[in-house]
Amino acid sequence: MPYSYEPHYYEDLDVGQTFESAGRTVTETEFSLHSMLTGDWTELHTNKEYSEDGPYGQRIAHGPMTFILATGLFQRTGIVERTVIAFLGMNYMDVPNPLFIGDTISAEYEITEKRELDSRDDAGFVCVDSTVTKQDGTAVFAGDMKFLWKFEPPASDRT
Repeated sequence: MPYSYEPHYYEDLDVGQTFESAGRTVTETEFSLHSMLTGDWTELHTNKEYSEDGPYGQRIAHGPMTFILATGLFQRTGIVERTVIAFLGMNYMDVPNPLFIGDTISAEYEITEKRELDSRDDAGFVCVDSTVTKQDGTAVFAGDMKFLWKFEPPASDRT
């Protein structure tokens, strides 16, 4: 299913429904910005000379950076715009392969669980499995994301 850029309320989501993100190319600037933001200057991520002699032959993205990119790609689908109240966490996160400067990534998301909550009358729980792949189809991230997702407001409350 192509990416939509249309906000989705809880009621618009079905278990098994999938969404695709647009693609984007990862830059050296993003590697540096991630290091600056987190304070993680590990040489496998930041030292070109050191990394060329390392296990991957070049710099690799920080593992948590691949997760952050996955959340950004999810936002780019548009379905969460003004409809998600909170990110609640994850049950698992895998970074099975390295991500390099210059790789182009995209993602697929699948609604795997949704349920109403006794504690809320304005939102429900939604779990989304995500897989980020690069240009050759290699997976660089897999994980689930748990959200508190808004119910559709009554017609009288919409502006």
